[in-house]
Amino acid sequence: MQPGSDRYLTLDAMRGFAVMGILAMNIIAFAMPEWAYVTPIAYGGLSTENQMSWIFSFIFIDGKMRGLFSLLFGASMMLIIERAQAKGESAAKIHYFRMFWLALFGLAHYFFLWFGDILFLYASVGCIAFLFRNWQPERLIKWALIIFGFGVLFWGLQLGGLQILQYFATQPNADAEMVARYDEIIRSNDFDLNVADELALHRGAYWPIVSEKLSEWYTPLAAVLQSIAETLPLMMIGMAMKKNGFITGEWNRPIYIHWARKMVPVGLIASAALAGYLVAVDYDLIDSLAVFLAWSAIPRLMLTVGYAALLILLIGRISHQKFINRVAATGQAAFTNYLGTSILMTTLFYGYGFGFFGHVSRIALWPVVFAMWALMLLWAQPWLTRYRYGPLEWLWRSLARGGLQRMKR
Repeated sequence: MQPGSDRYLTLDAMRGFAVMGILAMNIIAFAMPEWAYVTPIAYGGLSTENQMSWIFSFIFIDGKMRGLFSLLFGASMMLIIERAQAKGESAAKIHYFRMFWLALFGLAHYFFLWFGDILFLYASVGCIAFLFRNWQPERLIKWALIIFGFGVLFWGLQLGGLQILQYFATQPNADAEMVARYDEIIRSNDFDLNVADELALHRGAYWPIVSEKLSEWYTPLAAVLQSIAETLPLMMIGMAMKKNGFITGEWNRPIYIHWARKMVPVGLIASAALAGYLVAVDYDLIDSLAVFLAWSAIPRLMLTVGYAALLILLIGRISHQKFINRVAATGQAAFTNYLGTSILMTTLFYGYGFGFFGHVSRIALWPVVFAMWALMLLWAQPWLTRYRYGPLEWLWRSLARGGLQRMKR
């Protein structure tokens, strides 16, 4: 724990790195049509810089920072439960009130700010994860991997079957019925790369964007069903890591080195191989979606755990430096930073703001990311020297506790 505080430097700093890393991927969804996140052919063309920027993000960042955030959510949830129990409070009451208000924040974020919300997903899955709070670490990890495996199997059968259909339907003497079924799928809205409507929508006024999302009100629920088999296992692993001390940096340094060496190289090689495969098939849409949802899941999990070990090693080595305290403050105010990023980025890119949607290349988005990182690092620490919580953290805590919390230190 940090001196004179009940906070873990490791947890806060990792959360800071994670919320910064999430922006490095989300920036594509803020600034470009949705399919651009999955494949570079959706927007920007196949220039060398566009491809290399997409490949770098896919190999090193995509899903890994969100994975870290999920681990940390599970660990923090476990920490809050343990502290509530130690005080004789109802852990269930505190937890479910927190998840209720987080879900409302998430829905407001989705409908009125940005379609890429993860807060409603975390609140929904967090309600389920609470049921496993009394499990031992070994049992949590075992069942997390089983659930994760079912998720990979589900998406593998769905999208692997689609890849097989595509292969046979595109052969010279393909069955006519099979060709017709394939053509129907590939011409559906799910694989429509005509981004003109999306560009017009996000370059326009505020209310049509909101109306579009309100007309598809079920999307947050669909996102839970789509992601639960990955998010729930990661939360469960985070709960186990809090219980056994891994994620709070309590293990010996050689063990973290062992896990980093075991997970990171294999995860990166597998991710690079998948990226190479997509390059070889010219970023075919079905193959891209299959890689995105199914085949990259295991390397993504490996890198999430490997990155956690690496970050714990890094934080331990530089824990005395001022920089890591700024990162920890960024993580302590991660909720404010996450929603604040959505406000600033949608204002920058959407038509009701500065209107840069679809006008900035992938490589040119990196200076925007760096500028936002700098802003996170600059504001959070001075604020938290005066106040106990970030602004939205205070609001969430006050709502969940049913009364205004003491803000000033």
